[in-house]
Amino acid sequence: MLKKWLPNWLSGLIVGCVIFSNVIIFGTLVLLLGLIKLALPFSIINTILHSVYRGWCNGNRFGLWLGCANIKVNINGDVNSKSWYLLICNHMSWLDIVVLSSINVLPAPKFFLKDELKYVPFIGSGAWAMGMPFMKRVTKAQLAKNPKLKGLDVERTKQSCRNFRNNPTTIINFVEGTRYTHAKHASQQSPFKHLLKPKAGGIAFALEVLGEQFDAMLNTSVVYSGSTSHVCRNILKGELDSIYVSIDVVAINQKMLGSYQHDKAFRSHFQKYVNELWVAKDAQLASIYAQHDLPEPPICKEIETL
Repeated sequence: MLKKWLPNWLSGLIVGCVIFSNVIIFGTLVLLLGLIKLALPFSIINTILHSVYRGWCNGNRFGLWLGCANIKVNINGDVNSKSWYLLICNHMSWLDIVVLSSINVLPAPKFFLKDELKYVPFIGSGAWAMGMPFMKRVTKAQLAKNPKLKGLDVERTKQSCRNFRNNPTTIINFVEGTRYTHAKHASQQSPFKHLLKPKAGGIAFALEVLGEQFDAMLNTSVVYSGSTSHVCRNILKGELDSIYVSIDVVAINQKMLGSYQHDKAFRSHFQKYVNELWVAKDAQLASIYAQHDLPEPPICKEIETL
């Protein structure tokens, strides 16, 4: 929006300040309220905490509105802010979190975070205050030394997620496990044109922990258009032209629920299911690029020869 009246560099500077200030201000408020909730665990504190968290989401929406005039969100199915969802998505940039959290029809976005992130200022402390689970997975070596650890990660996360049942929530899972880059695409020898290989374990784990709570799965695709393929650099330089988000509402059935870690038959079935989702998503991304006449990301030579 700002780029209509301001030079790109000034527009990007203002948008960057808005987004980062939004993180610092609301991250601090969430942390302070989290400490108060720890000392005074009253429901009213939790309500205020979620209201402040929603303020962070609204701030993200404002920052995106300033930085990108063309934002389109297409939702295929019924979604409302009073339900519980598992959202799976391709991962292009850190901006994905800002974009997904800014969709006001979705309930409060939450994440399964790596244990190391709890020490990151504002992000880790805010996640702790909101009761998001930090994943400290048990390795095969640890399990071999101590079989009693079997299933401990699932039970620990179930306990961490107990408050999710009291507040409508969107659990966000980036299935590829890392941001898409051309180098990673080539290194993986990914069979997909626009995606890295999916990791089924994260989705299966979320469904195992909260499957009965979810009203649906939101199969989401995000596409950006700008002067370069580096999304973060584009918005900070005022050169992000468009954001397209497509969300398909998928019903959750019993075939999607099971023990991914301990049931080999279910693990094989679920990996096949997720791979089929990714084949369809790859085609969907190609369709979005074609429909809006967007330049597709270049394909690495190593992939072209496969």
